[in-house]
Amino acid sequence: MSTFSLASQRPASTHHALDQLAQFLQRHPDALLLTGAGISTASGIPDYRDPDGVRRGNAPVQGPDFRRQETVQRRYWARSMVGWPVLARAAPNPGHLAIARLAQRRQIGSLVTQNVDGLHQQAGSTAVTELHGSIHAVVCLACRADFPRSTIQDMLEHDNPQLLGATATPAPDGDALLEPSQLATFHVPRCPHCGGTLQPDVVFFGDGVPAARAAEAERKMREAGALLVIGSSVMVYSSFRLCRMAAETGKPVAAINLGMTRADHLLAFKTEAPAQDILPALAAMLG
Repeated sequence: MSTFSLASQRPASTHHALDQLAQFLQRHPDALLLTGAGISTASGIPDYRDPDGVRRGNAPVQGPDFRRQETVQRRYWARSMVGWPVLARAAPNPGHLAIARLAQRRQIGSLVTQNVDGLHQQAGSTAVTELHGSIHAVVCLACRADFPRSTIQDMLEHDNPQLLGATATPAPDGDALLEPSQLATFHVPRCPHCGGTLQPDVVFFGDGVPAARAAEAERKMREAGALLVIGSSVMVYSSFRLCRMAAETGKPVAAINLGMTRADHLLAFKTEAPAQDILPALAAMLG
Protein backbone atom coordinates (compact mmCIF):
# COMPACT_ATOMS: atom_id res chain seq x y z
CA MET A 1 0.00 0.00 0.00
CA SER A 2 1.31 3.44 -0.88
CA THR A 3 0.41 6.58 1.09
CA PHE A 4 0.27 10.18 -0.13
CA SER A 5 -0.30 13.32 1.93
CA LEU A 6 -1.44 16.70 0.67
CA ALA A 7 -0.31 18.39 3.85
CA SER A 8 2.92 20.34 3.22
CA GLN A 9 3.40 18.55 -0.12
CA ARG A 10 5.21 19.74 -3.21
CA PRO A 11 2.84 20.30 -6.15
CA ALA A 12 4.26 17.27 -7.97
CA SER A 13 3.29 14.98 -5.08
CA THR A 14 -0.15 16.55 -4.86
CA HIS A 15 -0.65 15.97 -8.55
CA HIS A 16 0.46 12.35 -8.20
CA ALA A 17 -2.08 11.71 -5.42
CA LEU A 18 -4.86 13.30 -7.46
CA ASP A 19 -3.82 11.43 -10.58
CA GLN A 20 -3.92 8.13 -8.72
CA LEU A 21 -7.43 8.86 -7.40
CA ALA A 22 -8.60 10.03 -10.82
CA GLN A 23 -7.33 6.87 -12.49
CA PHE A 24 -9.02 4.79 -9.80
CA LEU A 25 -12.42 6.37 -10.53
CA GLN A 26 -11.90 6.33 -14.28
CA ARG A 27 -11.28 2.58 -14.09
CA HIS A 28 -14.20 2.12 -11.70
CA PRO A 29 -16.94 4.72 -12.39
CA ASP A 30 -19.33 2.47 -10.48
CA ALA A 31 -17.19 2.57 -7.30
CA LEU A 32 -19.08 2.54 -4.02
CA LEU A 33 -18.18 5.45 -1.74
CA LEU A 34 -18.17 4.82 2.02
CA THR A 35 -17.92 8.00 4.07
CA GLY A 36 -17.32 8.60 7.76
CA ALA A 37 -16.97 11.39 10.29
CA GLY A 38 -13.83 12.77 8.65
CA ILE A 39 -15.83 14.23 5.78
CA SER A 40 -17.96 16.33 8.16
CA THR A 41 -15.29 17.80 10.44
CA ALA A 42 -14.91 20.78 8.07
CA SER A 43 -18.62 21.45 8.69
CA GLY A 44 -17.88 21.89 12.40
CA ILE A 45 -18.91 18.41 13.56
CA PRO A 46 -16.23 16.70 15.71
CA ASP A 47 -15.14 13.17 14.82
CA TYR A 48 -14.83 10.19 17.11
CA ARG A 49 -11.19 9.14 16.69
CA ASP A 50 -7.69 10.54 16.48
CA PRO A 51 -5.26 9.76 13.60
CA ASP A 52 -4.26 6.51 15.37
CA GLY A 53 -7.87 5.32 15.46
CA VAL A 54 -8.20 5.85 19.24
CA ARG A 55 -11.57 7.10 20.46
CA ARG A 56 -11.61 10.65 21.77
CA GLY A 57 -13.30 11.80 24.99
CA ASN A 58 -15.77 9.94 27.19
CA ALA A 59 -17.30 6.59 26.36
CA PRO A 60 -20.38 6.96 24.12
CA VAL A 61 -23.89 6.02 25.16
CA GLN A 62 -24.57 2.30 24.80
CA GLY A 63 -27.94 1.38 23.31
CA PRO A 64 -28.90 -1.29 25.88
CA ASP A 65 -28.05 1.10 28.73
CA PHE A 66 -30.13 3.89 27.16
CA ARG A 67 -33.22 1.72 26.91
CA ARG A 68 -32.82 0.30 30.42
CA GLN A 69 -31.72 3.27 32.53
CA GLU A 70 -33.46 6.63 32.87
CA THR A 71 -30.20 8.13 34.16
CA VAL A 72 -28.60 7.34 30.79
CA GLN A 73 -31.61 8.82 28.96
CA ARG A 74 -31.27 11.96 31.08
CA ARG A 75 -27.58 12.23 30.28
CA TYR A 76 -28.18 11.73 26.55
CA TRP A 77 -31.10 14.14 26.13
CA ALA A 78 -29.59 16.91 28.27
CA ARG A 79 -26.37 16.84 26.30
CA SER A 80 -28.29 16.55 23.04
CA MET A 81 -30.47 19.56 23.90
CA VAL A 82 -27.35 21.69 24.15
CA GLY A 83 -25.34 20.03 21.36
CA TRP A 84 -27.91 19.31 18.65
CA PRO A 85 -28.39 22.94 17.53
CA VAL A 86 -24.73 23.03 16.46
CA LEU A 87 -25.28 20.00 14.24
CA ALA A 88 -28.62 21.33 12.99
CA ARG A 89 -26.92 24.51 11.76
CA ALA A 90 -24.10 22.63 10.03
CA ALA A 91 -23.88 23.01 6.27
CA PRO A 92 -22.30 20.75 3.63
CA ASN A 93 -18.64 21.51 3.00
CA PRO A 94 -16.75 21.29 -0.33
CA GLY A 95 -16.18 17.56 0.20
CA HIS A 96 -19.91 16.79 0.34
CA LEU A 97 -20.56 19.05 -2.65
CA ALA A 98 -17.81 17.41 -4.70
CA ILE A 99 -19.27 13.95 -4.10
CA ALA A 100 -22.68 15.19 -5.29
CA ARG A 101 -21.07 16.60 -8.45
CA LEU A 102 -19.22 13.35 -9.15
CA ALA A 103 -22.50 11.44 -8.79
CA GLN A 104 -24.38 13.82 -11.09
CA ARG A 105 -21.70 13.29 -13.73
CA ARG A 106 -21.89 9.49 -13.21
CA GLN A 107 -18.23 9.34 -12.22
CA ILE A 108 -18.98 7.36 -9.05
CA GLY A 109 -21.51 4.71 -8.12
CA SER A 110 -23.54 4.44 -4.93
CA LEU A 111 -23.03 6.15 -1.57
CA VAL A 112 -23.07 4.63 1.91
CA THR A 113 -22.36 6.82 4.93
CA GLN A 114 -21.70 6.11 8.57
CA ASN A 115 -22.69 9.68 9.38
CA VAL A 116 -26.06 10.60 10.86
CA ASP A 117 -25.84 14.33 10.04
CA GLY A 118 -27.71 14.33 6.70
CA LEU A 119 -25.12 16.59 5.04
CA HIS A 120 -24.77 14.40 1.95
CA GLN A 121 -28.46 14.85 1.19
CA GLN A 122 -28.23 18.60 1.83
CA ALA A 123 -25.36 18.71 -0.68
CA GLY A 124 -27.55 17.08 -3.35
CA SER A 125 -26.61 13.40 -3.10
CA THR A 126 -29.52 11.01 -3.58
CA ALA A 127 -30.23 7.40 -2.58
CA VAL A 128 -27.84 7.66 0.36
CA THR A 129 -27.70 4.61 2.62
CA GLU A 130 -27.39 5.98 6.16
CA LEU A 131 -25.79 2.97 7.79
CA HIS A 132 -26.23 4.31 11.32
CA GLY A 133 -29.51 6.21 10.87
CA SER A 134 -30.35 9.91 11.10
CA ILE A 135 -29.93 12.22 14.08
CA HIS A 136 -32.72 14.39 12.64
CA ALA A 137 -35.40 11.80 13.46
CA VAL A 138 -36.72 10.44 16.77
CA VAL A 139 -38.81 7.32 17.35
CA CYS A 140 -40.98 6.15 20.27
CA LEU A 141 -39.88 2.72 21.39
CA ALA A 142 -43.40 1.90 22.63
CA CYS A 143 -45.84 2.99 19.90
CA ARG A 144 -43.21 3.47 17.11
CA ALA A 145 -44.44 7.00 16.32
CA ASP A 146 -41.73 9.10 14.71
CA PHE A 147 -40.99 12.79 15.12
CA PRO A 148 -38.65 15.38 13.63
CA ARG A 149 -35.77 16.07 15.98
CA SER A 150 -36.68 19.77 15.85
CA THR A 151 -40.06 18.95 17.45
CA ILE A 152 -38.34 17.19 20.33
CA GLN A 153 -35.96 20.15 20.68
CA ASP A 154 -38.98 22.42 21.24
CA MET A 155 -40.20 20.05 23.99
CA LEU A 156 -36.75 19.91 25.59
CA GLU A 157 -36.40 23.68 25.69
CA HIS A 158 -39.93 24.16 27.06
CA ASP A 159 -39.42 21.63 29.87
CA ASN A 160 -35.81 22.56 30.69
CA PRO A 161 -35.48 26.35 30.62
CA GLN A 162 -32.53 26.12 33.02
CA LEU A 163 -30.39 24.83 30.14
CA LEU A 164 -31.41 27.50 27.63
CA GLY A 165 -28.32 29.39 26.59
CA ALA A 166 -26.00 26.83 28.17
CA THR A 167 -22.64 26.47 26.48
CA ALA A 168 -20.66 23.28 26.27
CA THR A 169 -17.85 21.73 24.26
CA PRO A 170 -19.35 20.13 21.14
CA ALA A 171 -18.95 16.35 20.77
CA PRO A 172 -19.70 14.03 17.84
CA ASP A 173 -23.21 13.63 16.43
CA GLY A 174 -24.89 16.49 18.27
CA ASP A 175 -23.56 15.59 21.71
CA ALA A 176 -22.09 18.13 24.13
CA LEU A 177 -20.04 17.87 27.31
CA LEU A 178 -22.08 19.03 30.31
CA GLU A 179 -21.24 19.08 34.00
CA PRO A 180 -23.05 16.32 35.98
CA SER A 181 -24.64 18.99 38.20
CA GLN A 182 -26.54 20.27 35.18
CA LEU A 183 -28.40 16.96 34.88
CA ALA A 184 -30.02 16.87 38.34
CA THR A 185 -33.21 18.76 37.46
CA PHE A 186 -33.41 17.77 33.80
CA HIS A 187 -36.76 16.50 32.50
CA VAL A 188 -36.50 13.63 29.99
CA PRO A 189 -38.84 13.97 26.99
CA ARG A 190 -41.59 11.40 26.56
CA CYS A 191 -43.70 10.42 23.57
CA PRO A 192 -46.54 12.97 23.13
CA HIS A 193 -48.84 10.13 22.00
CA CYS A 194 -48.28 7.39 24.58
CA GLY A 195 -45.70 8.61 27.09
CA GLY A 196 -43.19 6.03 25.93
CA THR A 197 -39.42 6.26 25.72
CA LEU A 198 -38.06 8.41 22.90
CA GLN A 199 -34.83 7.45 21.17
CA PRO A 200 -32.98 9.18 18.33
CA ASP A 201 -33.33 7.12 15.16
CA VAL A 202 -29.65 6.17 15.17
CA VAL A 203 -27.67 3.01 15.82
CA PHE A 204 -26.16 3.47 19.26
CA PHE A 205 -22.90 1.80 20.18
CA GLY A 206 -23.70 -1.72 21.34
CA ASP A 207 -26.57 -2.04 18.85
CA GLY A 208 -26.55 -3.63 15.41
CA VAL A 209 -27.37 -2.03 12.09
CA PRO A 210 -30.97 -2.98 11.11
CA ALA A 211 -30.93 -6.04 8.86
CA ALA A 212 -32.63 -4.35 5.89
CA ARG A 213 -30.16 -1.44 5.97
CA ALA A 214 -27.15 -3.75 6.25
CA ALA A 215 -28.48 -5.78 3.31
CA GLU A 216 -28.88 -2.60 1.23
CA ALA A 217 -25.27 -1.61 1.89
CA GLU A 218 -24.05 -5.10 1.03
CA ARG A 219 -26.09 -5.07 -2.19
CA LYS A 220 -24.46 -1.79 -3.19
CA MET A 221 -21.05 -3.32 -2.51
CA ARG A 222 -21.85 -6.39 -4.61
CA GLU A 223 -22.99 -4.19 -7.53
CA ALA A 224 -19.92 -1.91 -7.35
CA GLY A 225 -16.62 -2.56 -9.08
CA ALA A 226 -14.50 -0.98 -6.32
CA LEU A 227 -14.70 0.72 -2.92
CA LEU A 228 -13.42 4.17 -1.97
CA VAL A 229 -13.41 4.93 1.78
CA ILE A 230 -13.51 8.64 2.64
CA GLY A 231 -12.94 10.08 6.11
CA SER A 232 -13.35 6.87 8.05
CA SER A 233 -11.07 4.66 10.10
CA VAL A 234 -13.65 1.85 9.52
CA MET A 235 -13.07 0.70 13.10
CA VAL A 236 -16.70 -0.38 13.52
CA TYR A 237 -17.57 -3.72 12.00
CA SER A 238 -20.59 -2.50 10.02
CA SER A 239 -18.25 -0.49 7.77
CA PHE A 240 -15.19 -2.74 7.91
CA ARG A 241 -17.25 -5.65 6.60
CA LEU A 242 -17.81 -3.73 3.34
CA CYS A 243 -14.03 -3.39 2.94
CA ARG A 244 -13.62 -7.09 3.60
CA MET A 245 -16.41 -7.97 1.15
CA ALA A 246 -14.70 -5.96 -1.57
CA ALA A 247 -11.29 -7.50 -0.93
CA GLU A 248 -12.62 -11.04 -0.76
CA THR A 249 -14.26 -10.65 -4.17
CA GLY A 250 -11.17 -9.16 -5.78
CA LYS A 251 -12.47 -5.58 -5.92
CA PRO A 252 -9.89 -2.86 -5.22
CA VAL A 253 -10.23 -0.77 -2.06
CA ALA A 254 -8.72 2.70 -1.68
CA ALA A 255 -9.03 5.36 1.01
CA ILE A 256 -8.87 9.09 1.58
CA ASN A 257 -8.29 9.43 5.31
CA LEU A 258 -6.11 11.32 7.76
CA GLY A 259 -4.52 8.56 9.82
CA MET A 260 -4.78 4.81 10.06
CA THR A 261 -7.76 2.66 9.16
CA ARG A 262 -8.73 -0.84 10.24
CA ALA A 263 -8.56 -1.80 6.55
CA ASP A 264 -5.03 -0.52 5.85
CA HIS A 265 -3.89 -4.04 5.00
CA LEU A 266 -6.64 -4.31 2.35
CA LEU A 267 -5.96 -1.00 0.59
CA ALA A 268 -4.46 -0.62 -2.85
CA PHE A 269 -3.47 2.90 -1.78
CA LYS A 270 -4.39 5.61 0.71
CA THR A 271 -4.31 9.38 0.29
CA GLU A 272 -3.83 11.16 3.61
CA ALA A 273 -5.52 14.48 2.92
CA PRO A 274 -8.54 16.44 4.18
CA ALA A 275 -11.62 15.37 2.23
CA GLN A 276 -12.74 18.98 1.82
CA ASP A 277 -9.50 19.72 -0.06
CA ILE A 278 -8.83 16.61 -2.13
CA LEU A 279 -12.37 15.89 -3.31
CA PRO A 280 -13.04 19.26 -5.00
CA ALA A 281 -9.63 19.01 -6.68
CA LEU A 282 -10.46 15.48 -7.83
CA ALA A 283 -13.85 16.57 -9.19
CA ALA A 284 -12.18 19.42 -11.07
CA MET A 285 -9.59 17.09 -12.56
CA LEU A 286 -12.24 14.62 -13.70
CA GLY A 287 -14.54 17.40 -14.91
